[in-house]
Amino acid sequence: MTPIRMTQATAFVLRALATGHRHGFEIMEVTGLASGTVYPVLRRLEGERAVSSAWEDEAEAREAGRPRRRVYELTPHGEALAQMAAERLREATRFLTDEGLAGA
Repeated sequence: MTPIRMTQATAFVLRALATGHRHGFEIMEVTGLASGTVYPVLRRLEGERAVSSAWEDEAEAREAGRPRRRVYELTPHGEALAQMAAERLREATRFLTDEGLAGA
């Protein structure tokens, strides 16, 4: 396995998963990222065994009146990456605030 590049998009997706968003459309909604960004990130994370996924129960989808959705979940490795992502996003926030820019 090659190490995951912690891009901003990867950090956003990991953060969304860590806060309980388990479906691609939910992740797109909370991150503001497009499907063409979110789904490739999810596939890379799954390939790195940071995320596992499975199709939801067909009866549950039918009861909700929609097609089945893929459900994504962080693995223990993914949880560690999500913590790294949270720190990276905190650093970016500090940099982008007046406090962080004051030193520039």
